[in-house]
Amino acid sequence: MNLKKIGQITQRPPLYEKGNCEMWNDEHISKILLETHLSQDSDLASRRKPAIEKTVGWIFDRLGKENAKILDLGCGPGLYCEMFAKAGHDITGVDLSKRSIDYAKKSAQEKDLDIEYINKNYLELDLSEKFDLVMMIFCDLDVLNPGERDVLLEKVYSVLKPGGMFVFDTMNDNTPTVMNPGEKSWEAAGSGGFWRAEPYLALTESFHYEDEKVILSQTIIYSEPEDYRIYRFWTHYYNSGDLKQILEGRGFSDVTCYENVLSIEDFYCAETVDFYTAIK
Repeated sequence: MNLKKIGQITQRPPLYEKGNCEMWNDEHISKILLETHLSQDSDLASRRKPAIEKTVGWIFDRLGKENAKILDLGCGPGLYCEMFAKAGHDITGVDLSKRSIDYAKKSAQEKDLDIEYINKNYLELDLSEKFDLVMMIFCDLDVLNPGERDVLLEKVYSVLKPGGMFVFDTMNDNTPTVMNPGEKSWEAAGSGGFWRAEPYLALTESFHYEDEKVILSQTIIYSEPEDYRIYRFWTHYYNSGDLKQILEGRGFSDVTCYENVLSIEDFYCAETVDFYTAIK
């Protein structure tokens, strides 16, 4: 183990600097991620069914129409899409993870649900269809840097019908109190684990970029011989003033913040997550 290199790569990196690995289509990690999405014992990849049902019901109330055309960005294995399809809506789901999309397609087929799934980075989407509702749930907006966020909002605006609605959730200003920036942990996985099937050492630390309202969770995975994998997860947090200015700057109107949509016991719960609607 090169301790000098470990010392260098565990330092606080420049803002938005990417790691050298991503996990969404890693053969080993994506399998565990899918299992975590589907688990009712964890909220780490998807919220559990009661929270999803509550969110979908809340969106139904905001939508206020039947047979809507809906786009779900970051749909994962289709947990929300299936509920909308069962309610009679025309739903399209988009996700970067091939394993999640493959599962979602198979599940929809088995349940005889007419859902279109697209395996693609939603920042690279080029759709000619127009939608009544675009949704982005589980704080996906928060992981985008400002340039990516602007690209995403431009795409969302372009595919919405006039009067169409964008619905999303984000971490709020209470986030630093629960994410504990500065916290460090380590794991020695002698028989493999989440990050690799082979033995590894995991060094995890979080960093707070207060001026930009960003928290980085950085995990360094060391495995022999001299393999260093750096995973970086950037999380923004916002308040309603922040997002009103951002969204109105991209052409949206009637930007509305909703607090306490989730229950206090949910992961990323009512204290730290706000929901928003914005109209084209």
